[in-house]
Amino acid sequence: MRYKGASVYDDNEFFKDYLKRRNRKESPNNIIEKPVLMELIGDVKEEKVLDLGCGDAIFGLELIKQGCDFYEGVEGSLNMVEKAISTLKNSNSKINHCSIETWNFPDEEYDKVVSRLAIHYIEELKPVFKQVYESLKINGQFIFSVQHPILTASVKSANNSSLRTDWIVDDYFHTGKRVEPWIDKEVIKYHRTIEEYFLLLKSAGFKIDEIRECQPRAENFQNNEEYIRRMRIPLFLLFSCTK
Repeated sequence: MRYKGASVYDDNEFFKDYLKRRNRKESPNNIIEKPVLMELIGDVKEEKVLDLGCGDAIFGLELIKQGCDFYEGVEGSLNMVEKAISTLKNSNSKINHCSIETWNFPDEEYDKVVSRLAIHYIEELKPVFKQVYESLKINGQFIFSVQHPILTASVKSANNSSLRTDWIVDDYFHTGKRVEPWIDKEVIKYHRTIEEYFLLLKSAGFKIDEIRECQPRAENFQNNEEYIRRMRIPLFLLFSCTK
């Protein structure tokens, strides 16, 4: 069975295994992607933040602790929604059980829209970017991360479950659907080049402020060998944009 969007997280066994992997301290999401993401997000005090593909909302709880006035999440998986609501109980927040593609974005509502590693699951990205743009206040920011296109271009290396020291890059300019093995399941992602992300953001009206590839930082690693391995290829691509 091939899973599209957030549906894979409603497989209870996968959901349990994913949370165990995702929330471990040494996860690349935590020690490579997150430090750069937080730099780009900056101060959230007294701001209203929308998180697309919010997952278990542990990240949302962190933003609230940093002074975010109101946090709202959109999440397609019921398992994740229930976990997120539990995570954020008694906080100024709201979680919507809906896919990013079908959610009804309000106009000029948010100071910041963020998304962590969810955008590459969306097939038709142009209307989503336009709706994100309309949902932001003037000078509002859109900050998001995706799997780096070097990883999504070809699944040849992903099919190798051993500890990899290199990556096969192929079919880079053949954009579109990819079926990738992940925690013993098959999930559907959509490969785009860096240029395509850039042009889609521009066509939606955004000013692109920064593009980051999250070079690993030695101080965030307990194991130097792991740091050296992670310096070989980029895992993440981040954009920071302004309305």
